Amino acid sequence: MTTPRPGRTSRRSFLQQSAAAGLASTLAAPAFIADLRAAPPSETVRHASFGASGMAGADWGAITGHKHVKFIAVADVDTAKFANVTKKFSDGSVKVYQDWREMLDKEGKNLDSVNVSTPDHMHAPQAMSAMQLGINVYGQKPLAHDVYECRKLAEFAREKKLVTQMGIQVHSSEAYRSAVALVQSGAIGKITEVHTWSNKQWGDGTPRPAGGDPVPATLNWDLWLGTAADRPFIGNGYYHPGNWRKRLDFGTGTFGDMGCHIYDPVFKALALTAPLSVRSTGPTPTEHNWANDAVVHYVFPGTKFTDGKTVDVTWYDGNATRPDDVLARLGNHKPPGQGSVFFGTKGTMILPHVAAPILLPEDKFEDFTRPQVGSQNHWHQFVDAVRGEGTTSANFDYAGPLTEAILLGGIAARFPQTTLDWDAASLTFPKHADATKYVRREYRKGWEVPGLS
Repeated sequence: MTTPRPGRTSRRSFLQQSAAAGLASTLAAPAFIADLRAAPPSETVRHASFGASGMAGADWGAITGHKHVKFIAVADVDTAKFANVTKKFSDGSVKVYQDWREMLDKEGKNLDSVNVSTPDHMHAPQAMSAMQLGINVYGQKPLAHDVYECRKLAEFAREKKLVTQMGIQVHSSEAYRSAVALVQSGAIGKITEVHTWSNKQWGDGTPRPAGGDPVPATLNWDLWLGTAADRPFIGNGYYHPGNWRKRLDFGTGTFGDMGCHIYDPVFKALALTAPLSVRSTGPTPTEHNWANDAVVHYVFPGTKFTDGKTVDVTWYDGNATRPDDVLARLGNHKPPGQGSVFFGTKGTMILPHVAAPILLPEDKFEDFTRPQVGSQNHWHQFVDAVRGEGTTSANFDYAGPLTEAILLGGIAARFPQTTLDWDAASLTFPKHADATKYVRREYRKGWEVPGLS
């Protein structure tokens, strides 16, 4: 039996008391109040994964590659996804669960950390349920499906002093760290505007197929739906495993998928806070699906790294037209398929996703000495912080506001050609109550989560 580490005994007592009171179910349990302390540096981190394959496999693979991590359990709604876990851990040392709530009930008292690497609509319920047990969380991007969820996750993690990290691993790459250092050192002067984009297309203009299809024997469709409203399963990958990002109730479109990556160095380099307004001039979503070719214009408060009281940042995705005047200022450089362009008072920086920043005009920066920043292991940084060694660079206090800003773009897409003024403190669009209703969704009955519902 693992010896409880300092500061975790009260969690065990809480679980025992909850079980005795018939409250062992994570979703039914009240918010856990814990005095959480950093783990002693010598302690092994006991880890579990929400999700078994795909991005989840990449996350738990990287995290458990740390020499001080012991892999305890995996939960996945599709038992067919367990193959890579059971093959790698053929001795049965890693337990597998189809119901993530059961995994938390049975293993939670022995866990120090989890990664949440499931479809977007389940990020917040799973992360919050783990954090209420005093478990540190590595959460995939976007941090959550809704703005309200992002805010609540960040507040709870801060209050309980939990170690958190969002899965924007490029944040720790040399390319992105270098871009941040270049901007903040003043290499291209004060930033006047930024344009950023992705050529991915997580949208679908076709109607949702009528009726439903047989649910695969390995899949628990009710668990996959989780907090979302009930509906029939549709085959051919319409939802599971591959195209849920296109669906309003489950994913967050191209912007939600790639924005957290590509906006990250913009947000970090400029030290941005909540936007003042957001405006979409792209297509609207259909009844069930996100649209392609989004164009979203933001106005952020100016910072010490920007020129003026405000700064404009514009997003484009899919085949949305990149403005001619923007492209003309890139000279002979073809814009990257994904990335950003920073325009400053002393120069321009092209930041491909993912490659070294390009400084323009080239002759001006020919002999320029760039900051030496190096790269970091994003996953191991999380593990080290759980062990009490250092901190994470994309914790929920950073990732929450970043994701909130991205998700506001999705809301704006529902109200094209309308400038939506944003009040971050109240989580409202004061002049647009019809837009405010998309800040927070209602969870399906029986799937309520304390702190979120």
